[in-house]
Amino acid sequence: MITFSTKTIVAATAGVTVIAAGVTTALSYDAAPNQAPAKAAAPADPAAKIAPADPPAAVHGKIVKKRLPEGVSTATSFWDPATASGRPMSYHTIASPYWPLGTTVKITYQGKSVQGVVEDFGPAEWAVAQHTPPALVDLSEKMMRDLTGQASNSVTVKFEVMKLGKGDVYRHSGTGYDEATGT
Repeated sequence: MITFSTKTIVAATAGVTVIAAGVTTALSYDAAPNQAPAKAAAPADPAAKIAPADPPAAVHGKIVKKRLPEGVSTATSFWDPATASGRPMSYHTIASPYWPLGTTVKITYQGKSVQGVVEDFGPAEWAVAQHTPPALVDLSEKMMRDLTGQASNSVTVKFEVMKLGKGDVYRHSGTGYDEATGT
C-alpha cells in the first residue's frame, strides 16, 4: 500500500509523472515544509510544453517501458467484406472488442505464429462469453486456415500485443476485458 504525507500531496501540484497505470509514481518537490511549491520556469520554446505521446520514463535511473498485454484466448474466425477501420478484409485482419484499431497482435497456435492488425470489432459479447478462455480475438478465415488447417474454427491461442494502435475501441468493459488489456 502506498501512503502519501501532506508534504507529498502538496508536492503533487508541482509535478507528477505516472507510469504503468499508477503503479509507479515519481513526485517532485522543491519547496521547504509549509511553503508553496516552487513555480516551474516556462520553457523557452512554446512547443516544448507538449510532451511526446509515449515518452520513455526514468524511475530510479532506469528506463521503464509499459508492458503490453499478452495471454491466452479462444480465437474464432470470420470474413466480412467491410471492416470497422474502412480497410478491406485481408489475411492480416483481426477483430477485437477491447484493443484499439491499428493494434498489432502476434497469435500463436501449436508453435506456429502469425501477426495481424486489429481492423474490425468483434467478437460480440455473447460470443466472447460462451468460450473458455473468453474469445478475445477473431482471425480472418485465411489466417485461421494457415494456423489450423480449417478456415472456420475456434481454438485456444496465445496472444501478444506487439504495438497498441491509436484507433477507436469498441468496448471498455465486459467478459475477458482484464485478460485482453492486462489489467
